[in-house]
Amino acid sequence: MAASAKSKVRVPPAFVEPHAQAKCLSALHRQANSCERCELYKNATQTVFGEGHSGARVVLVGEQPGDREDIAGMPFVGPAGRLLDECLHEASIDRSLCYVTNAVKHFKFERRGKRRLHAKPNAGEIQRCAWWLGGEIDVVRPHLIVALGATALYALMGHSVGLTKERGQILATPNQVPLLVTVHPSYLLRIRNRNDRDSEHLKFVDDLRMISRYL
Repeated sequence: MAASAKSKVRVPPAFVEPHAQAKCLSALHRQANSCERCELYKNATQTVFGEGHSGARVVLVGEQPGDREDIAGMPFVGPAGRLLDECLHEASIDRSLCYVTNAVKHFKFERRGKRRLHAKPNAGEIQRCAWWLGGEIDVVRPHLIVALGATALYALMGHSVGLTKERGQILATPNQVPLLVTVHPSYLLRIRNRNDRDSEHLKFVDDLRMISRYL
């Protein structure tokens, strides 16, 4: 049931509420492969777990896998992922030093003919998938978490925090891991005006440069 304007669903912080427990990422991944915590698994091809090593100092959190990621079984391998790689490179950040994941691990979509178009996950889906995100953060124990977009920010902070207001800021999270707030790279792909797109591209790279102090 959708939440009313007077009664919003509160999503608990992934790393504060009870979450999946495992000694290593590979064990956590095996658990997640059979996830049925929400209805999204029924239509998705597979669970798309995070990627990177357990000693990563930085965790990048996006929204959910897209069509390409759902098929490949890996996060950020589609157009948004390629743009993220490009912007990380411009910011002198080696993606291989980061752990990359999503707030939601199954692709949510609407069919339009043969196409599968992205559909935004709801609060309940984010809340249930926080079980896995919290487990990932618990194993990796990063020095910095980067929220890429509003869904990631919502999952990580546990309440509505304004993305526009907090963008480029380092927030204090409930478990005391610093959190950098920025946009999702897919936002840049949706900007049609070239000047606006170029301006937002530079701003995004500037946000990512803040990661350097934690690497």
